[in-house]
Amino acid sequence: MIVVDTTVWIDFLGARGTPYHLHLRELIRENAPLALTNLIYCEVLQGIVEDLAFRRTREILQAYPILHGQGLGTFEQAARIFRACRRRGFTVRNTVDCVIAATCLEAGAELYHNDRDFETIAKVGGLRLYQPFHR
Repeated sequence: MIVVDTTVWIDFLGARGTPYHLHLRELIRENAPLALTNLIYCEVLQGIVEDLAFRRTREILQAYPILHGQGLGTFEQAARIFRACRRRGFTVRNTVDCVIAATCLEAGAELYHNDRDFETIAKVGGLRLYQPFHR
C-alpha cells in the first residue's frame, strides 16, 4: 500500500505538472493500492477555499482507504520518532508528520511524499518511502 502525502495531493489536485502530480496520475490510472491517513485528509481539505472544490476533493479522497492510527500507541510512536530524530541532531518541523509516519509504520505502508521531514524520519525511524524517481 502507498500512502499519498498532502504534498503530492496538492500538486495533483492543482494540476501543477510536477513529477509528483504526473506520477500520481499514473498510479491512479494503474489502480495502484493508494491510501491516505486521516491527518492527510484533513490537511488537504483545510486548504480548500471554495465549497464546490471542497466537495469534489472530498469525493476524490474518500475513494481511497483512509488509515487511522491505532489509538494512543500511535501518538506514543510519533513521539518516539520525533525524539529519535532530535537525539540524532535532526529537527522535524511538523509533529503531524511524525503521526503520519507512525500510522504508515503501523499499516506497513510506504509513503509517497515531497517533504524533507519524511526523509529525516526515514533515516531514523524506519519509515519506508515510495520513490519512483530520484530527487
